[in-house]
Order: sequence, then C-alpha cells, then structure tokens
Amino acid sequence: MNTPNKTGHIRLTSHPEPGAAAGRFPLDWGAATPELRGPIIGTVTRPGDRNVIGAHGGPYGLYRALAISAGVMNPLARPDLTNTAPAVKIGPHPQWFDPKKIVSLDPWGHIPQEVFAREIGEGIDIRPTIAVTRARLNLPEVLNAMSAGRLKSDGAVLKDNGDISVTKIAIDPVWYLPGVAERFGTSEQKLRRTLFEQTGGMYPELVTRPDLRVFLPPIGGATAYVIGDIAGLTDPRRKLTCRVHDECNGSDVFGSDICTCRPYLIHGIEESVRQAQKGGVGLIIYYRKEGRALGEVTKFLVYNARKRQEGGDTAATYFERTECVAGVQDARFQQLMPDPLHWLGVTRIDRFVSMSNMKYDAIVGSGIEIVERVPLPDDLIPPDASVEMEAKKAAGYYVPEGAPSDDDLKKTSGRDLEKY
Repeated sequence: MNTPNKTGHIRLTSHPEPGAAAGRFPLDWGAATPELRGPIIGTVTRPGDRNVIGAHGGPYGLYRALAISAGVMNPLARPDLTNTAPAVKIGPHPQWFDPKKIVSLDPWGHIPQEVFAREIGEGIDIRPTIAVTRARLNLPEVLNAMSAGRLKSDGAVLKDNGDISVTKIAIDPVWYLPGVAERFGTSEQKLRRTLFEQTGGMYPELVTRPDLRVFLPPIGGATAYVIGDIAGLTDPRRKLTCRVHDECNGSDVFGSDICTCRPYLIHGIEESVRQAQKGGVGLIIYYRKEGRALGEVTKFLVYNARKRQEGGDTAATYFERTECVAGVQDARFQQLMPDPLHWLGVTRIDRFVSMSNMKYDAIVGSGIEIVERVPLPDDLIPPDASVEMEAKKAAGYYVPEGAPSDDDLKKTSGRDLEKY
C-alpha cells in the first residue's frame, strides 16, 4: 500500500509506519457504546491512526485522487463537520449491539462528529459514513396517481403539488470482515484472500494485516427514504410498508421498458405514501447493485445476446444468457441486504412490496417478520418486460402465488404466516 511518511514522501508498504502508534484506536465490533466500539478511521494522511483497510470516500476515492493530482484539492484537507449532524434521531437499537446482525455498515456512522468530537478536534481524521437529512420527492407518476385519484394530498406526507416529504439517509459500506465471512458461510481468511485477488491486489492489507478486521470497500452503498414519522419504524402499533430495490439506471432514471424496475419502485413509493397517510410509515431502500451487481456493461451485453439469439428473446434462456456472459446468473447475494433494516430498528414489515424469494428469504432469515407480500399490478408491467417477468417467475425470483390473500390474512390474524 502507498502511504505518506513523516517527510511527505510515499513508501510502498502494507504495514504501519515505524514508530506509529499501532493499535491506538482498536475496534470492538458490536460493543455497547460507540466509545467502546471505537471510531472508524480510514485516513490516508496519518497512517498510524488507521484502523481499517481501504479509505474514506469508498467509490469516490479515485476522484479525490484526481482532484489532488490536478492541484485543485489539498491532500491534507479535512472536512468541516459543523452542523452536519443527522436531521432526525436514529437509534440506538438492540440490533446495533449484536455483531452478527449488522456487518456491512457502521451503526454509529451517522454521529461520529458528535461522539468523537474531542478526537476530531485533536486532528484525528474521523468521518461519517452515514448522513441523514430531510427532503422532498417529486415524481411524475405520483402526480399521475393524484390526477387518477389513487393518491390524495394530505398537506403533510403528500403536498398539493405532488411533493412527498421524506427523511433521506445515505449509507456507505463498512464491512466487518469476520461477520461478512460468517454470513456467507466461508472463512475470514478465504474471504480476505479472494477480495485481495479479485481486486488485482489493490488492498494488500487484506492478506498482510489480519489485525485490521474492518474494510471500507470501493463499491456503492445504499440510500433509504423514510416516508412518515421515522419513529414508526420501531413502533409495533404502526404498520410498515417497505420496498427494497436494487439499482437499475436504465429503467429507474431513463425509463427503459425492457424491465419492471422503475414501475416496481414507483409502486413501492405509492404504497408507502398510502401507509404513511394511514398513520404508519413507508420505507424505500435503494441499493447500488446495477445489473444484479454485475454492472451496466454486462447488462447491455446480455441484452444484445438475448435479442440476437436464434428464436428471439425467450424466458427459457433469460438467465442462461446472463450466465454465459457474466459467469453467474446473479451476483447480488442478498445476505447483506437486511443490514440497513436492522440499523433502522425494523423487526416487522407489514407489507413487503416485492415478490422476490431471494429478498424475502434474506430478510426473514435475519429475524425480521414479513406479514404480507405485495405484487406488482399487471397493468404496470411494460410489454417488453414480459419475458423478464416470465423468466423470474420460472426461476423463483418473482412468486405471485406466494402472496397471502386477504382471507388468509384474516384467518391467521396477520401473525401465523409460516406457510407463506
């Protein structure tokens, strides 16, 4: 690893600077307080303070390097965190103190500027990995729903002009490697070796510094949108509607009709607004996993392969073409997906706006109850996405018959739903 020494020069090593205070800020994942757990320090300017692999900034670290190399940014610059505290209070929740419940984000990542103010004042480079703010969303489909009478303004959750009031939360990944390895049923040593090899040796500390057990990976994280009172997420008297959504730039942003991603996202937002207007709360978590975590280039290559194959695009070869190009049908591996839910203190989802068994199994397997699963209405499926839908149904990605009926829910009183 390249680290600046005390003279400002770079030396090639993955070990601490001679004489540095190694272990000055040890991390105890799952400790009862942030002070006992310790701060996450990914500084690249004071190597002796570092207690993680990787660096602050995650996927944007390279842009920081470009800015520094172009002479427009001082490499020693530190963020002024004045007035950056969360717009609403979150936690602590019991899940924060279970090292097995949350392994891919820092439960205290939204408040280090408060908890470690003294250390930051002393020059320690401690930065938030989560930011919480308030915002408004305005979507054309919501305006259409209002015009059609499906949604009505209430002046609080949904304004007359179609604005939706939300609490917006950005989450950068922070991986506790022992917990990630256990979640995936592998050894920490194997995980470290594979991460090192598959990133071209970018992070030698993965194999040379077993004492550093936390990794700041250079990948996208997640954004959560809470519609309604955020306290409702943990109030058993209030119902929660939730959509967990994996990124699809082509559909979500540009409206491509080859898949159902944006329609399902909008459907989740509509259902969340309705729940919040009834006194409950809605939650959308948007994960950066473009193209089933295979990337947009791979996705478009697969589009070409599907459309050009003999016999045309068919459900039978939908996942086969993906595996031919990418080597795997799906790389999202939803095991880490429930972590933001646990961070928010969620223990029950009353209406889960997804028919994906992969998502359902991951959430329920992590200890969160799902009462009802909400399918995508047929009239929201674009014509060109019919192949995708049939393929997902055949593969168990989308299981409409898994949704309990209203009669079933009444019989079970919304609780004894194991058969679903």
